[in-house]
Amino acid sequence: MNKEHPPEPLDFFIWTVEDVGLWLEGINLGSYRQIFKENGVNGEYLEGMSMFTTEQILRFIRRCHMKWGDFITLCKELRRIKVACLKGEQKVRRPWWAPSCLSIVFVKVAKRNRQSRVVSLKLEP
Repeated sequence: MNKEHPPEPLDFFIWTVEDVGLWLEGINLGSYRQIFKENGVNGEYLEGMSMFTTEQILRFIRRCHMKWGDFITLCKELRRIKVACLKGEQKVRRPWWAPSCLSIVFVKVAKRNRQSRVVSLKLEP
């Protein structure tokens, strides 16, 4: 991912540790960037957090030295991304490596692919 721009929200489940750090900066939780990096928190880990037991949540909060309010903010932002994915609200952008002449084709294929990928995301009440 580009280090100057935050990662694509729709693709959060394939974010690297660095992408998670950029996202944390964007949601005003940048103070946790280093500790998340040290603990290897990537997009796959973030996606799996919705399946955590209470014990796993408490262990994560202790390991990352998070305040409860910050943890709640983290969860709300993850939920916001998941809801936007399910509603198809995320903007599809042409990647830097794709030729501009293929923009329309790329966007159509990407939208179809995204719709199939977000089926696995669960919306919790």
